[in-house]
Amino acid sequence: MVEALVAAGAALVSVGAVYAMAAARVVKQYERGVVFRLGRLRPEVRGPGFTTIVPFVDRLQKVNMQIVTMPVPAQEGITRDNVTVRVDAVVYFRVTSPAEALVRVEDYKFAVSQMAQTSLRSIIGKSELDDLLSNRERLNQGLELMIDSPAVEWGVTIDRVEIKDVSLPETMKRSMARQAEADRERRARVINADAELQASKKLAEAAKEMSEQPAALQLRLLQTVVAVAAEKNSTLVLPFPVELLRFLERAQQHLPPAGGADGSGGPGGASSGQG
Repeated sequence: MVEALVAAGAALVSVGAVYAMAAARVVKQYERGVVFRLGRLRPEVRGPGFTTIVPFVDRLQKVNMQIVTMPVPAQEGITRDNVTVRVDAVVYFRVTSPAEALVRVEDYKFAVSQMAQTSLRSIIGKSELDDLLSNRERLNQGLELMIDSPAVEWGVTIDRVEIKDVSLPETMKRSMARQAEADRERRARVINADAELQASKKLAEAAKEMSEQPAALQLRLLQTVVAVAAEKNSTLVLPFPVELLRFLERAQQHLPPAGGADGSGGPGGASSGQG
């Protein structure tokens, strides 16, 4: 009799241990537990820590609440200005309602991935090439809004969407390089022309000052000679100022004639006076 009671007690303990092991569950800090009882969703969501369920009746599914980083495969499309590009992106999202993420959609990760690819192709078709290259922030916001609108019904929230890379054809890259080079050359020519204009104004002012003082031109000529001689050149080209020629011409005009104006300077005049 005693042996039967001991055996029954041991059996009960074994059954209790097996039941406890089957009913015990552990939910991690970054997870939430959703319980289905005979296929029906239970209203309460199990938080992190130790919890129990009814074995063979309840089924506990854990949902990760962490932010998921999902790369979007490169999508090829034609922009609004008829340029073929390949664009890839990355989506950051997280589950906000574990029950809806399990009930409303079969695989919320796959659904978000497909929605992101479709939205990315739509953004490519609506945008121009310059927007894809320089105005990505606005495109990121529009892409995030397009993905987040249906994802809210799935219990998922889109935190951020980033366009990573825009691949262009080689012909387009060469065309853009030539355009950038031409723009640089245009700006360089404008800068040179502006510098020449400013220099011409300063030279005109300097010429005006030198015209009032002729000696300043001679001093400037001597400074040029000194600057050239400092290079230790074997050949020195010295410009002859036109003003100096004019000065010599005026001086020649003011000199008296060679024989004298009164005729008294010739040798014939002196001999006739003595006779």
